Amino acid sequence: MTGGNRGIGYAIAEGLCARGVDVVIGARDVQAGQEAAHELGCASVHLDLEAPDTFAPAVDASGDIDILVNNAGILIEDSMITHPDGLRRSMQVMFHAPFELILLCLPHMTRAGAGRVVNLSSEWGAYSEGMEGPGGYGVAKAALNALSYALPRDMPRGVSINAMCPGWVHTRMGGQAAPRTPKEGADTAIWLALDAPADLTGKFFRDRTEKAW
Repeated sequence: MTGGNRGIGYAIAEGLCARGVDVVIGARDVQAGQEAAHELGCASVHLDLEAPDTFAPAVDASGDIDILVNNAGILIEDSMITHPDGLRRSMQVMFHAPFELILLCLPHMTRAGAGRVVNLSSEWGAYSEGMEGPGGYGVAKAALNALSYALPRDMPRGVSINAMCPGWVHTRMGGQAAPRTPKEGADTAIWLALDAPADLTGKFFRDRTEKAW
C-alpha cells in the first residue's frame, strides 16, 4: 500500500491488518513509515512516488503482493498554467506511479491467477461531477479513473482493478472541516480489497455503491 503511514491509508492498513492480511505500507518518510508500521503491527518499506528508482526495491522487499492499494496522493491547488510543475507532480504521484506499481505487481498476480488493485481516486476527478478538483488534482484523478476503467481489457484473468472515492475525510489533506473520519473513508477500499466479488472490475465506487465516471 502506498502512503499507509497516516490518514486514510493508515485506516485502510489498520482495517486490513484486523482482517488478518499481511500488510506492507510504503512511505516516503522512512521513519514515519516505520513508526506507523510498529503501531499497526505490519511491515514498511521506503517508497517515494516521485522517485521511480524506489519502486522495484519496495515491491521486491514486500514479497508476493496479492492486493495493491494505490492510496498516496498530493493536493496542489496552484494554477496549472502559472505553476505547471504542480500538474506534473500530481500526474506522477497519482497516475504514473500507480501504473508502474501495477506493472511490478502483475507478474505474481498473473502466476497466482488472482489479484486486486484498488485505486484511491476522487469524485473531483469524475466527469459526472464536473471535474471540480483544483489545480492538477482533478486532472490526475481523472487519469487514474480512466486507467481503472480501461485497464481491465489488458489485465490477466482473475486480476481486478477498481477505483473508489473516500469522500471528504478529516486528514491533513482534507482539513479539519471534513465531516468523515479516516475509518469511514477507508471502508470501501477495504471492501474492494477483500469482500467485493472477485470478478468486479473496471468500476468506480463510493460507500460501496457504483458511481458514474
